[in-house]
Amino acid sequence: MTRPTLTQATGPAHSRILGIGGVRGERVVPNDDLVGPIDSSDEWIRQRTGIVTRRRAGEGTDVLDLAEGAARAAIENAGLTGADIDAVILSTVTYFHQTPAGAAIIADRIGATPAAAYDISAACAGYCYGIGQADALVRAGAARHVLVIGAEKMSEFVDPTDRSISFLLGDGAGAVVIGPSDTPGIGPTVWGSDGAQAQAIRQTHSWLATRDEGAGWPTLRQEGQSVFKWAVWQMAPVAQKALDAAGVTADQIDAFVPHQANMRIIDQMIKQLKLPETVVVGRDIADTGNTSAASIPLATERLLREGQVSSGALALQIGFGAGLVYAAQVVVLP
Repeated sequence: MTRPTLTQATGPAHSRILGIGGVRGERVVPNDDLVGPIDSSDEWIRQRTGIVTRRRAGEGTDVLDLAEGAARAAIENAGLTGADIDAVILSTVTYFHQTPAGAAIIADRIGATPAAAYDISAACAGYCYGIGQADALVRAGAARHVLVIGAEKMSEFVDPTDRSISFLLGDGAGAVVIGPSDTPGIGPTVWGSDGAQAQAIRQTHSWLATRDEGAGWPTLRQEGQSVFKWAVWQMAPVAQKALDAAGVTADQIDAFVPHQANMRIIDQMIKQLKLPETVVVGRDIADTGNTSAASIPLATERLLREGQVSSGALALQIGFGAGLVYAAQVVVLP
């Protein structure tokens, strides 16, 4: 008997971002509202992080509400409808259920059923992980339009007395639609991990521990100095590899959009990469805070909305965070 030859899916040669949207927590929280429990000051937070205010969602808004808002905005910006979406990728570390996937619920809410849907947990690198996966899905012919969402309600996992990370975090969601393109729109993804440093940014205890009396709700902690050194000295080379893989140089890009972790980290990465002053830099952290997986799409959406960059601009983006994990790529902006 002759074995049949399988048919393997093929897709377009190239993909790109077709539309973008963002939603921030409705409450503006200034530094002065947070300094009491950590025995600090507005000046100390500004000097260490560059944050003046951060956005946080109200009690009636959950992470899926934020994700849905960003998703709808991105789909509209792309000139599509929910029915045009073939796959939904939700990157988050703050969704409140282990199962079912939040992406499936979002797909239903936006009218994308029966789109494929799954969540990924790659913390602050999650959006760039999602971009890499969406690019591959489109070019493999597995999906024509992929919705990638980075969404977080970080305020749910904050210990207000913790001086390592509590004052950094904000709430929000950013989303993009990836689809076919006649020309290259997404460069190769450079990504990786370093699990030996898993304790550098961590959840205080596992969900299983919450069954024990007195364990309490888990929150986030970080080893600030270790994370700062890792981000500054090891992530700039990753960003450079993404430039090299895309075949472009630092003076050929229009924008640099790093994960909005800390303004000092952003400034040091600019120096390490020797970016010219003509490159526009995303600095959304100043009044949005660190929104983990949402930070890059939110910063990008803001640059486009405010006219700091235009459609068709080349942007280098890099995410890095708990894991430790990282991912970077050069993209053409929608």
